Amino acid sequence: MKAETWMFGVCTIFLVLVTPAYWFVTDSDDHGTTGDWTGTSALVMTGLLTLMVTIYLGFQAKRMDDRPEDRNDGEIVDGAGELGFFPPYSWWPLWCALTLGVMVFGVAAGAWWMFIIGTVLGAIATSGLVFEYYRGEHAH
Repeated sequence: MKAETWMFGVCTIFLVLVTPAYWFVTDSDDHGTTGDWTGTSALVMTGLLTLMVTIYLGFQAKRMDDRPEDRNDGEIVDGAGELGFFPPYSWWPLWCALTLGVMVFGVAAGAWWMFIIGTVLGAIATSGLVFEYYRGEHAH
């Protein structure tokens, strides 16, 4: 996690340095206004996002034991073992996406009855996705 923290930290420092420079360089007209609000806002938000990820990874790096990837003497075999739970195939994400598509199409077409049908079917599909490991062949 330390290498990832440093990568995002360097990106944050870069964005903190580039944002004010971008503000002063993008003088769009001669009416006394300086800077491009859209690009500057995007750079500020991107800098805050990378700062948030840097802080999260920094806290996680302090809480975790050293990973084989973080050690200079780490071997590939050191990373062997159980890596976690990876769910099997599932049809529920497809149904969730289709119901969201019906809802968006209903709003775009002005057919609110279609939006309501999509909402009801979306609630069923979302509950199926959430509770899929509580029943059936993958229950635990």
